[in-house]
Amino acid sequence: MTASVVRLMTEADVERVSEIRVRGWQHAYRGLMPQPYLDALDVARDAERRRVRFSAGAVDGVVNLVAERAGEIVGWAAHGPYRDDEVRTTDAELYALYVDAAHHGSGIGRALVEKSVRQCSPHPRMYLWVLKGNTSARRFYERAGFLADGAEEPFEAGGVAVPEVRYVKEPLGG
Repeated sequence: MTASVVRLMTEADVERVSEIRVRGWQHAYRGLMPQPYLDALDVARDAERRRVRFSAGAVDGVVNLVAERAGEIVGWAAHGPYRDDEVRTTDAELYALYVDAAHHGSGIGRALVEKSVRQCSPHPRMYLWVLKGNTSARRFYERAGFLADGAEEPFEAGGVAVPEVRYVKEPLGG
């Protein structure tokens, strides 16, 4: 098996990251979100939004990582300060983690989450939000040492409320 490398995302990675993110939503959230909403997700539109944010430079401490295997980007993660509404706290948050479906179960997701946790180790804890019905993602995060903390909030997709649950990992240094 070819080793993977986790590195900082560059502007040249934007299109592939958008493809992984959009295809990840369409794959992981099938049956959890309205299908017309998922079908309307567009890689080019996502890439343009991502490119604009990326060219603006590091925004509010957000770090984007990519995982490469055999020279191909196969995963993406983003982390930074925890967002409590619009307020940034001293905690960290894993905003996103997506792996190309062809590489599920290959250790790419684990490498991305471990790197994110290491980079956030100065923070007391790390949070993430995951769709309540996404049992495979919830199991993945639990194996990585995250625990559901009881917080829940609705996310709206195509006019339908889709509940998310919050997970926490603490302490990060341990």
